[in-house]
Amino acid sequence: MFAVAVFDSSPIPLPIPGSTDLLLLWQVSHKGNPWVLALCAIAGSLAGGFSCWQLGRKGGELAMRKFVPARIHDRVVSWVEKRPIVAVFLPTMLPPPIPLSPFILAAGALGVPRNRFLAAFGAARTLRYGLVAWLGIKYGRGIVVLWSKELAKWSTPLLIVFLTVTAIGLSYGVWKLRAFQKGGPRGTGVIEAVGVND
Repeated sequence: MFAVAVFDSSPIPLPIPGSTDLLLLWQVSHKGNPWVLALCAIAGSLAGGFSCWQLGRKGGELAMRKFVPARIHDRVVSWVEKRPIVAVFLPTMLPPPIPLSPFILAAGALGVPRNRFLAAFGAARTLRYGLVAWLGIKYGRGIVVLWSKELAKWSTPLLIVFLTVTAIGLSYGVWKLRAFQKGGPRGTGVIEAVGVND
C-alpha cells in the first residue's frame, strides 16, 4: 500500500488512475485493517507528493515545461498563483480524472511554502483515504460477493494487465525523468542546473 501510494502521487504516477484508492478499497473489503491501510496510503502519498513538490521547487519553469501539459499550463499556474492552498487541496482530494502532478509541481515551482503544502496535501489525502476506507468497511462484503460471483474468473488476466501497464508506465516515467535530468542548460544535469546541493 505504501509503495503504490508513493508512486501514485510522485512525478512518475501509476498508469491506472486511482490505483491507491482501488487497492485500499480492495484490501479493506478483504478484512485488512482499515486504520493501518489508510495510514500507509496517507504516508506513502505524502512521500510521493513531497518528491513531486521538491522537483517543482528545484526544477522551476524547466520542470513545469517538461511535466505539465501545454494545454493546461496557464490555467494551473493561474490557480496556484491566486489560490495556492485550494490549488493543492482540491486536486489532492478529488478522484481521477482530475490531474494531480501538474498542481503539485506548480506549487513547488511557484514557491508555495513547504509546511503549507504538506498541511493542505495531508489534510486532503486524510479525508480522501479515510472515506475510501469507510466505503470498504461499509460496503466491503458486497464488493467481495460481487467479485467472487462475477469477476473472480478474470482475476488472473486483470492482475497481469495491471502489472504490465504499471511496468510500462513506470518505465516511461523513469525515461522521461532521466531525459529531464539531462535537459539542463548546456547539457548539464538538472541537479547541477537547479542547484539541488545548495
